[in-house]
Amino acid sequence: QVQLVESGGGLAQAGGSLQLSCVASGRNFNWYTMGWFRRAPGNEREFVAAVGWSSGGTYYADSVKGRFIISRDNTKNTVYLQMNSLKSEDTAVYSCAAAYMSTPQTISTAPDSWGQGTQVTVSS
Repeated sequence: QVQLVESGGGLAQAGGSLQLSCVASGRNFNWYTMGWFRRAPGNEREFVAAVGWSSGGTYYADSVKGRFIISRDNTKNTVYLQMNSLKSEDTAVYSCAAAYMSTPQTISTAPDSWGQGTQVTVSS
């Protein structure tokens, strides 16, 4: 398994941008599909975006499609979430997850590792 640590959360204004990072430690980062999830107060955790381990294909929730971009740098064992055109409803704790040799579309079913999360607050 890999251990995950997120950073980059904070306060942003509506319409602004933030970039989250998630650094993985452990072996074989290249073989893990990586994803971002979020949990807003009073809500269940929801899928945001994922990037595949093999082809690097991406998959997004409809709520963030066209605004968020997920990417990975295997040389740095890092996955990023560039969040643009932020809305107040994007306010949540964002966590990254890793799933061994999964697909971006199925990472939600059985992640192997979770980060501790980072708070994102968007003011309107």
